Amino acid sequence: MQKYRADLHIHTLLSPCGSLDMDPDTIVNTAQQKGLDIIGITDHNHTGHCRLTSEIASEKGIFVLCGAEVTTKEEAHCLAFFETFDDIDDFQKLLDQSLIKVKNKTKLFGHQVIIDRDEQIIEEVEPLLINATTLSVDALTNQVHQRGGIFIPAHVNRSAYSLISQLGFIAPDMEADALELSKHAETSDFRKDNPLLRNFSIIRSSDAHFPEDIGCVHSEFNIRKPSFQEIKMALLNENGRSVSS
Repeated sequence: MQKYRADLHIHTLLSPCGSLDMDPDTIVNTAQQKGLDIIGITDHNHTGHCRLTSEIASEKGIFVLCGAEVTTKEEAHCLAFFETFDDIDDFQKLLDQSLIKVKNKTKLFGHQVIIDRDEQIIEEVEPLLINATTLSVDALTNQVHQRGGIFIPAHVNRSAYSLISQLGFIAPDMEADALELSKHAETSDFRKDNPLLRNFSIIRSSDAHFPEDIGCVHSEFNIRKPSFQEIKMALLNENGRSVSS
């Protein structure tokens, strides 16, 4: 087993709240400078930059966990990751169907653009991506796991857009693969304050919207190599794999 540094919550310029400096090439180069081995691409309710980021990252020896940060109908943010682009594309169809459609106001929320390798805009997504979907937390969990994906409630310590803020609690028997803390929380403190959640793996991520935030906190995976299945086993503490934060 080897240890690999990971930041599994990074937004590209596709997210309206993300800086236009967060193009895939900049993200990968910054991740490399910060010593990250694994990054997660998690734009709001969209997977449009997963392929390009993966292509660029593979040239730099960085593994990309591809997914999205989904807003449930309860307005809780959850990370969903998938192993194949077929699963990503299938999940994107679900997101397109489930997103509550309100036209984005770029002057208010920011641009939502998908670019190519030459940083040319190939699409501007019209519906506001930071809106909620019609998927409940339970429905989203089921949809992710039906596709063999990884489901991680995001920044659960936050006072907004988290399971705790929106639902008031996290059920100890919830079928989550891990829980994510923001950069503002310490894992040891969270575990002390939430003993009923002791069976969950905990990761910490940057939720980066700007290049300088990438890797400001990270998790460490003890796995054979960076891959989807190895990461999933580590989150579930299976076969000698593990994760710490």
